[in-house]
Amino acid sequence: MASIMNLVSELRADALSAKALPALSVGIVVGVVQILDGVSIGVLVFSGPLVPFLPQGIGMMLFGTFALCLVIALTGGYRGTVSNYPTATVMVLGAIGAALTLEGSALFITMVAIVIISTVTVAACFLSIGHFRLANLIRFVPYPVACGLLAGAGGSCSLLALSMMGLAPDSHTLPSLLEPVVLWSWGPGLAYGLGLFIVTRRWSNMLIWPASFAFAAALYHAGLAFLDISAEEAEAAGLLFGGMSEGGLWPAFQPADLAHVDWAAVASEIPQMLALVLVTLLCAVIKLSSFELAASRELDWNREFRAAGRANLISGLGGGPAGSMSFSASMLSHRFGADTRLTGVVSALVVGSVLFMGNALLKLFPIPLLAGVLLFIGVGMLDEWLVRSRKRLPRTDYAILVLICVTILLLGFPEGVGIGMAITTVLFAARLGRVDSVEAEFTARERPSHRTRSIADRAILMAEGGRVRAYRLRGYIFFGSAYSVVERLKRSLGGDSPPACILLDFGAVSGVDFSTVNALCGFIRAAHDAGVRVALSAVPENCRVGLERNLPPPVYVDLLFEADADHAMERCEDLVIAARRSGLRKEEGAGDAVLEHLSEDIEDHLDRRILFEDMAHELRGWLEVRDYEAGEPLVAMGARQEGLQLLLMGRASEYDADGVRLRQCGPGDATEPRGAFGAHVATTAVIADEPCRTLMLTPAVCRQLEESQGPLMLDLYGYLLTAEPRAKGQEA
Repeated sequence: MASIMNLVSELRADALSAKALPALSVGIVVGVVQILDGVSIGVLVFSGPLVPFLPQGIGMMLFGTFALCLVIALTGGYRGTVSNYPTATVMVLGAIGAALTLEGSALFITMVAIVIISTVTVAACFLSIGHFRLANLIRFVPYPVACGLLAGAGGSCSLLALSMMGLAPDSHTLPSLLEPVVLWSWGPGLAYGLGLFIVTRRWSNMLIWPASFAFAAALYHAGLAFLDISAEEAEAAGLLFGGMSEGGLWPAFQPADLAHVDWAAVASEIPQMLALVLVTLLCAVIKLSSFELAASRELDWNREFRAAGRANLISGLGGGPAGSMSFSASMLSHRFGADTRLTGVVSALVVGSVLFMGNALLKLFPIPLLAGVLLFIGVGMLDEWLVRSRKRLPRTDYAILVLICVTILLLGFPEGVGIGMAITTVLFAARLGRVDSVEAEFTARERPSHRTRSIADRAILMAEGGRVRAYRLRGYIFFGSAYSVVERLKRSLGGDSPPACILLDFGAVSGVDFSTVNALCGFIRAAHDAGVRVALSAVPENCRVGLERNLPPPVYVDLLFEADADHAMERCEDLVIAARRSGLRKEEGAGDAVLEHLSEDIEDHLDRRILFEDMAHELRGWLEVRDYEAGEPLVAMGARQEGLQLLLMGRASEYDADGVRLRQCGPGDATEPRGAFGAHVATTAVIADEPCRTLMLTPAVCRQLEESQGPLMLDLYGYLLTAEPRAKGQEA
């Protein structure tokens, strides 16, 4: 109730504001255009065997426009929204109507049932998208598919318009087209449709359409009078509507009539109905995207889909077709400052006035001119989505667009949709498969772990680190890219210097399919047979489960699983170090040869260690000694720091906000050096890997030492400034 009162208050305020006049002007103009559009589309859909039910069909089209425009205007996110059904949607309805082979009232009521089911299905899709907030997912519709569908709809609309004019290839011979009555059925419509297209490409004023139609209709009736063709003769020749009685155009049917529906015929049209749902969804996406771009404003897509869902539900229950926002009409509201709900309400009322009271007005609409309107719409769609897209799209995508358009014209919308989605899916898989899924390839020598190593172990890694090969994977790995990655991994198993361990980092992988799991199983078995250990970091859960289910137990147990790449690299380094140490014990003098390469590093390290121990001894009387258990934080992320801590014994690891280990600290290292000089909030965390002991240097003590122990503090500052880069794993 509160929301209704708010809506009423909003409408009252807008009616008394400066927006009232633009809303009234735009609403009336758009309403007249929508009446012309609805009548033209009704003639298109209810053609052939459905012609006897044309007044009811036009009523259904106009009711759909009325319901869509009114409900979306009152409940949509953008206040100036004006709505209608897309031409592509009703083109599918026209194809369905032409395919029905029933007769009499069963034909009409079966068509009504198809319209109702299709529109209610669209409503259910729209409501589901809005309720579950899935709008972002449907933004990723292949652009060539959408353009191809709209171009195909434009081509179909143009061909049907020509057919309505009597210009179908098998309808008349060339001489008969020039007979007066026949010429009068196609000449004005063809001239009006093409002329309107040319004029509107040069001038985009919305008034051109209704004003030109009124002028052309007046000339048409004057021409009939000049040729002495009576209204009855014009109706008999199909130039004017016949059999129009006074009264409204809606309701077009009664609920009791649905008992005569041929449900077998409805079931046979399910593929076309599904195509209609998809086409309507694509049109809604294109219109919302286009409006956001043209109006430079962001819409709440989920709210817009909920509003369109409610509107389609009402439209469907009344026999109207499915639809959504009208881009051109909504842009008119935006440009003229009519961004108020009154615009859509006025437009709906204009359509409703004809819907409920204007049956006799249909006699004023010459059928050839209505066919000209359809030709104008169809040629405009071909120009926008087929001709102009040539400059926007790459050749491959444009070829897909043309193929979809031709398929729709020759076979129909379901076939066009199916072919388009199949081709774009294959091309997407092929293009994605060409993207290198290996983001980086390196060895333990190039990027060692952050663990602190002894100088002896560091020497081993410098010599043997190349035997640990790491591959950082990225993106979504699927059947199109998995096998190329695995082939690359298998090639690394060969050569003169096979690896001791291979690390696969899945930290940047968004997901894998079963084809990837199957390919990885083949590589892991090959590595196991070659005596190469495999380490996996940040493995997706479905991948881990798939490996466990598809690998032999001895092979699976041999895998090394870690949460991140740093710890996985550490495990691989441990394997290489252990193997090298075992070899050194067997090779006399080999250990001396390894350490000989790092004699200068050993000397520098011993000098720094002596300096640190001397400073720690002199500072003990000034600094507070603290002890930490394994797993206890020395530094808590986001906490205010009391000062700097010097590690006397034990080891601790520093982590960032994502839990990635940045370095490992050992005796002689400092944690959060900035804490010694004033208030400081830690941006990383330092956690004890084992029992640790530290010396705490607070800012207050630091100032006292600077005053009384100047030389000692200079030594400490020099020590901190020349600290070794732990990120490279240098330590005793």
